[in-house]
Amino acid sequence: MPADAGGNTTAPAHIRADGAHAKVAESLRQLLDDPTIPPSIRSELAADFGRIDTMLARLERDELHVAVFGRVSAGKSALGNALLGRDAFTVGVLHGTTTMAEQAPLDEAIEGGLVLIDTPGINELDGEARERLAFEVAEVSDLVIFVADGDLTRDELDALKTLAATQRPLLLALNKADRYGNDERESLLTHLRQRVQGLVRDEDVIAVAAQPSPRSVIDTDAHGRERTHAQTRLPEVAALRERLLAIARREGKTLSALNAGLYAGRLTDQVSARIAESRRALASRLIRHYCLAKGVAVALNPIPIADLLAAAGLDAAMVLQLSRVYGLPLTRAESGRLVAVISAQLAALMGAIWGVQLLASTLKGVSAGLSVVVTAAAQGALGWYATVLIGRAAERYLVAGKSWGELGAKRAVAEIVASLDRDSILREAREEILKRLKSR
Repeated sequence: MPADAGGNTTAPAHIRADGAHAKVAESLRQLLDDPTIPPSIRSELAADFGRIDTMLARLERDELHVAVFGRVSAGKSALGNALLGRDAFTVGVLHGTTTMAEQAPLDEAIEGGLVLIDTPGINELDGEARERLAFEVAEVSDLVIFVADGDLTRDELDALKTLAATQRPLLLALNKADRYGNDERESLLTHLRQRVQGLVRDEDVIAVAAQPSPRSVIDTDAHGRERTHAQTRLPEVAALRERLLAIARREGKTLSALNAGLYAGRLTDQVSARIAESRRALASRLIRHYCLAKGVAVALNPIPIADLLAAAGLDAAMVLQLSRVYGLPLTRAESGRLVAVISAQLAALMGAIWGVQLLASTLKGVSAGLSVVVTAAAQGALGWYATVLIGRAAERYLVAGKSWGELGAKRAVAEIVASLDRDSILREAREEILKRLKSR
């Protein structure tokens, strides 16, 4: 094996590419088979998982997929056919002839083969769905040929920037180049290279003529009469085709592995976000359930002080349930200790509120009539608010992997207290508790 500057042996590029190829394929299999992804989220992202499945099949076949992309009637389908040397894609005089993504193998001499994908034209007046499909296809292709038939419009340049952001190589094909003289063509190519600097490499801006205009030919017959007729010209796509094949030979496996890895990474982020969103929604419902249970229990408990002890038990039970929601189950003892830590920080921050709650508990035992209901509702509302704080603090601890982070519990709890609107929470709590007390 060759050695680097430090004398260490390095694997040839094709061996390194094979290794990356195999690693990405294995990561795709793991993502597809991941048992921790809930069925509901897998169902929501079914189309994305389908693309991952397709990418895995492509990796296993060593195929490199090339999307032909561009404005309506720029000659995308014609260019695809010219590259293929046969009419595989529909070419029409009407805008928007291509309504679905179509694909065909370009060169099977390359290991695994190159596959061209024709996409619907962008920016058609009534073609929003086609434009969306075109971008989706381009995003899951390994390389994109962007077809233009002149200087780029603002929409074309914006589309090119969007594609460049997907981190895949771009080739810019100046189609219908037969309309220009040599000097005009070179001038336009230079101008295009300047406009797409940083998006497309200079050598990847290439002039083509997928369907050159017929050439007028004058023939003279045996009697000396001249006759003019149109002679079809062959497509001028050799430079683009050679560039494609060179990229495929040199970078094909690396490109397909990189693209699949990037897409899998984005899907993993989506899955993580959906799981987090689902957990947050479930945690919110769970916290509200315990807020109501605790608020009513505190309000109804006829024994002073004892209601606070019962409330602590409900908080510990809530934290126990939250730990299961976040897939980090705590024992009852751990749950109790976590509630104690949070409560201690809350007491330090909000000692006055806990003093009011303790006083309300004592007063409840000596009050009578409506004042008991009002006092009970007030104390229940404070219990509700305390449970919101404890629940949110416990949730933050669990989301961080059972950690308070570098700043510790005190800072975390203080930030949660500051982020919540205490008055609106207490108002809602009183209304809910009074509603239930009066219905008994």
